Amino acid sequence: MKEKKEQIKTNHLKAFWRLIKSSNPPKGIFILALALGLLETAAGLVLPLFTRSLVDQLAQSALEISLIVLLGAAFIVQTISSGFSYYFMTYIGESIVASIRKRLWGHIIHLPIPYFDEHQSGATMSRVSQDTNTVKTLITQHLITFVTGIISIIGAVTILLIIDWKMTLIMIISVPIAILVIMPLGQKMYKVSKATQDEMATFTANLSRVLADIRLVKAYHAEEGEKAKGEQGIRHLFQYGLKEARILAVISPFMTFIMMLVLVVLIGYGGVRVASGALSAGSLVAIIIYMFQIVVPFSQMATFFTAFQKAMGATERIQEILSIHQEPTTGVTVGQEAEPLIFQNVSFSYKKNEPILKNISFVAPPGKTTAFVGPSGSGKTTIFALLERFYLSAEGEIRLGDKPIHLFDLHSWRSQIGYVSQESPIMSGTIRDNIIYGLAREVSDDEVLHAAKQANAAEFIERLPNGFQTEVGERGIKLSGGQRQRIAIARALIKNPKILLLDEATSNLDSASEELVQNALTHLMQGRTTLVIAHRLSTVVEAEQIVVLEQGEITGIGTHNELLHAHSLYKKLAEQQLRNESLTSEIEKVIRENDA
Repeated sequence: MKEKKEQIKTNHLKAFWRLIKSSNPPKGIFILALALGLLETAAGLVLPLFTRSLVDQLAQSALEISLIVLLGAAFIVQTISSGFSYYFMTYIGESIVASIRKRLWGHIIHLPIPYFDEHQSGATMSRVSQDTNTVKTLITQHLITFVTGIISIIGAVTILLIIDWKMTLIMIISVPIAILVIMPLGQKMYKVSKATQDEMATFTANLSRVLADIRLVKAYHAEEGEKAKGEQGIRHLFQYGLKEARILAVISPFMTFIMMLVLVVLIGYGGVRVASGALSAGSLVAIIIYMFQIVVPFSQMATFFTAFQKAMGATERIQEILSIHQEPTTGVTVGQEAEPLIFQNVSFSYKKNEPILKNISFVAPPGKTTAFVGPSGSGKTTIFALLERFYLSAEGEIRLGDKPIHLFDLHSWRSQIGYVSQESPIMSGTIRDNIIYGLAREVSDDEVLHAAKQANAAEFIERLPNGFQTEVGERGIKLSGGQRQRIAIARALIKNPKILLLDEATSNLDSASEELVQNALTHLMQGRTTLVIAHRLSTVVEAEQIVVLEQGEITGIGTHNELLHAHSLYKKLAEQQLRNESLTSEIEKVIRENDA
C-alpha cells in the first residue's frame, strides 16, 4: 500500500513536471528571478549579524556609522531584490498558464464529438479556467518562496550553529515534530482539494446549462427547481470549503504554537545564558531573528504543500483531457470532380448493443437530391452525423466515388459540406460574422451581400438600423426563426459546398417564412449533391430518389410515385399529410375570407 502511494505521488510529480516543461517557460527570466530571490535571502541572512553587532555596540555605548550604513544597505538590497523577484516569478507564472491554456484550448477544440456528448461544457470550461489558475497560483505565489525558504533555513541553521549550537538544537528538535503532523494532513488536503475542484466543475457546468437555456427555464416556471439544484451545488462547495478549513485550522495554529513555544524557550534559556555571561545580548537578539527566518519559511512550506497538492489535482485533470485523442486531420484533399456518395453496409450505434443504423446501403448521385423520410428515431440525423465525420461507423464504409471519406483531410472534407438544420445555430456577434463564420479567406462585402440576396435575407437585414453589423444576441435570440434560417442558408451559400445537408430546414417556420426559406434553398441546391431530411413529404416529392428508413433499416428506395404505389409506410405517411395539408388549406381559406 505504501509503495502504491509513493508510486502515485511520483506519477503526479512527473505529470506536473511534464506539464510545466511542455509550456516552455522563459528559462532566462526564471534564472534571474531565482538569483534575485537568493540575493534577497542572502541579505536577510546577514541582517541578524549586523543587528547583533549593533546591539552589542549600543550596550557598550560605541556605535560605528559604517555598521548603520551596512544595515541600511542590506535592507535596501532585500527590498529591491524581493520586488523584482516577485514580478519576474509572476511573469513566469502568467507565461506558463497562458501556454497551458493555449495548448489545452487548442486540444479541446479539436476533440471528437463523442467527448462533448459525454462531458458537460461547464466542466470542460473549468479545466481551462480554474485548474490552470491553480497551477499558476503555485508558481507565482509559492514556488520561489519554497526555494528561497529552504536556502534561508539552511543558511540560518548554519549561522546559528556557529553562534550557539546548544540553542540551535532546541529549534531543530521542533522540526520533525511539525513534519509528522503536516505530512498526513497534506494527503488529506490533496483529496479534499481534488473533490472541491470536481464539485466546482459540476457547479460551473450546471450554471452554464441553466444560463444558456434561461428562456426555457422561465417559460416552464422551473426557477425554483433550478434554484434548488444550484443551492445544492453551493452547499456541497461550502462543505468542501469547511473540510479544507478544518485541515488548515490544525496546520496554522499548530505552526504558531510550535513557533511561540520555541520562542519562549529561547528567550528563557537565552536570558539565563546572557545573565551568566555565556552569551551576549546581541547574539540572543540575532538568534531570535534567525528563529523567525527558520520558522516563517517553514510555515510557508506548509502553505506551499497545500497549494502543491491542489496543483497536482488540477494537473491530473488537465492531463486527462490532453491524453484524449483528437480528431485525425491528415489525409488527401477532396477533388473538384462531381462524384457519388456511397453508403455500403453501414452500421452504427451510440451505445453498445443499441444499434441506430443497421446495414445501410444507398448511392446519392452527384448533383441530385436524395431525401430521407421515416419515423422519428429511425436514424436519419445519424446518417448526416456520419457524413460530417462526427462519428465513425462501426461497420461498413462511406465513400465519395472510390475513396472512403475517412481518408480525406478533415478540414478539406468538411469544407465541402454545407449544413442547414431545423434550428441552425447562430453565434453571438453580428449578422456578417455569422454569414462568414468559419471561412479562412478574406470575404468582401459584395460577396456577403450576394449570398444574403440569394438566401432572401438581404431585404430584412438592410431594414435593420446597423444592417450587416447588427448584433444578433446569444444564439441569435434577437432574430426570428425564419431570419435565422436565411442567415444559415447565406452561410452555406458563401461556403459554396459540393455536398448539401438539409435537416428539416423549413419544419418550424410559418407559411410566409417557409416560402422565403424554400426559395432560398432552391438557389442553394442548384448543382449540388443534396441530402434532405423531411417529415413533410410535400417538400421532397420532386427529389430524384427518396430513402425510407424504419428502425435504422432501409425499407424502400425510389421516387415519390414509385414509393406511393409500392411502399405501405410511405403511402400511409403521404395520405396522412395529404389530409392534414388539405385541412390547413381550408383553414387558411376561411381566414382569408374573414379578413376580406
